[in-house]
Amino acid sequence: MNEVVIIGGGLAGTEAAYQLAKRGYHVILYEQRPQKTTEAHKTDRLGELVCSNSLKSMEITNAHGLLKYELSEYGSLIIEQAYKNRIAGGKALVVDREEFSKGITEIIEKEKNIEVRREFAEHIDKSKPTIVATGPLSGEFLERNFANSVKGNNLYFYDAISPTIVTESIDFTRAFWGSRYMEGDNAYLNIPLNRDEYNKLVDMIKNAEKAHVHEFDRELFFEGCLPVEEIVKRGDNTLRFSLMKPVGISSPEGFDKPYAVIQLRRENREGTLLNIVGFQTRMTYTEQKRIIRSIAALKNAEIARYGSMHRNAYVKTKNVLNYNLSLKQHPEIFFAGQITGVEGYVESTLTGLIAAVQMDRYIKGIAPIKFSRNTPSGALLNYLFFNISDNMQPMNINFGLFPPIEEKIGKKERRERMVKRAKWWIEKQKVEILETI
Repeated sequence: MNEVVIIGGGLAGTEAAYQLAKRGYHVILYEQRPQKTTEAHKTDRLGELVCSNSLKSMEITNAHGLLKYELSEYGSLIIEQAYKNRIAGGKALVVDREEFSKGITEIIEKEKNIEVRREFAEHIDKSKPTIVATGPLSGEFLERNFANSVKGNNLYFYDAISPTIVTESIDFTRAFWGSRYMEGDNAYLNIPLNRDEYNKLVDMIKNAEKAHVHEFDRELFFEGCLPVEEIVKRGDNTLRFSLMKPVGISSPEGFDKPYAVIQLRRENREGTLLNIVGFQTRMTYTEQKRIIRSIAALKNAEIARYGSMHRNAYVKTKNVLNYNLSLKQHPEIFFAGQITGVEGYVESTLTGLIAAVQMDRYIKGIAPIKFSRNTPSGALLNYLFFNISDNMQPMNINFGLFPPIEEKIGKKERRERMVKRAKWWIEKQKVEILETI
């Protein structure tokens, strides 16, 4: 039985391990926790979600939903567990983060072809087929093991986490449940603010003390996960027209029409913890407590987890990797996860699946799969390897990455055609992907 080493037990690493085990390989999966932890992790479970517990839209006419559909068609462990541990979240796939990672851990640890080693992999044996899925917090690891391979091509950005509140500490006389436009379930707790309350909040955020960032690091943030204090720099009304927009919120009897709305989303199935949606932050803990408790509904809030910021590393993929995600200087070493330049839980999962499938073909001497750009997988790979920018930024899946529909038609019909086209190509790719199982 061929042996494969995977370093990193996050979403990409566990997906890759599962896929290779299904294909008959003996997989040695290294996970450094609990021996060594990071500033973002809270448990020693595999597949832990370190930021939001939302995997974004489930709607197939949304690029995020289409990507989930594609991964489901290919037999993704992560997507299977996400749907199994889904909790109320409107149109988004929101999971109970504890049950989600627990489910992944149990399946991986029970798989007879996977050997989980709870230890820190200091160095890589480059003679063995290996998938590096060490996550975005592994800049030092990349430098130590691949200094020559990634020299000048190792980039970074800062990512931030939102605070989490204990539900029973909230004043529910000043908040109400409901989803925007009354769609789906009552997925969000809405805290309405009037004009004065909103302006006070913005002023406090602008003047809050921030956590220290090393002087040698430029403050580069991922656009899709900006700290709230960076958002307010763009204008006093930016929050009110983005994550705090009151549009589509129907106030129940006894509440005035809101000027702005803070939304909180369930963290677990029981709803005992709520995450403040979009309030990623790098403010100090003291400032977070002061500002959160200045909001009337949260004046007695018990903060279960404070917001924080961490440095994410990734590589200039087209300069460092081959299209099959193998390292140009060491083709038996594959990369997966956010270090490849994708951004998002499901996007990282995708690269884990692709790395496993392509490694399997590499070992068996079969030509790598060329993914169609008409599919989410091919669209993301096309961005990573054929973008024209010398300063590549991490990317979520979006329909802007797909080939356009040239015919002049409405947006809804255009999306429907793109989805239909993608499904055809996904079915075609599925044959190649599953043929070696």
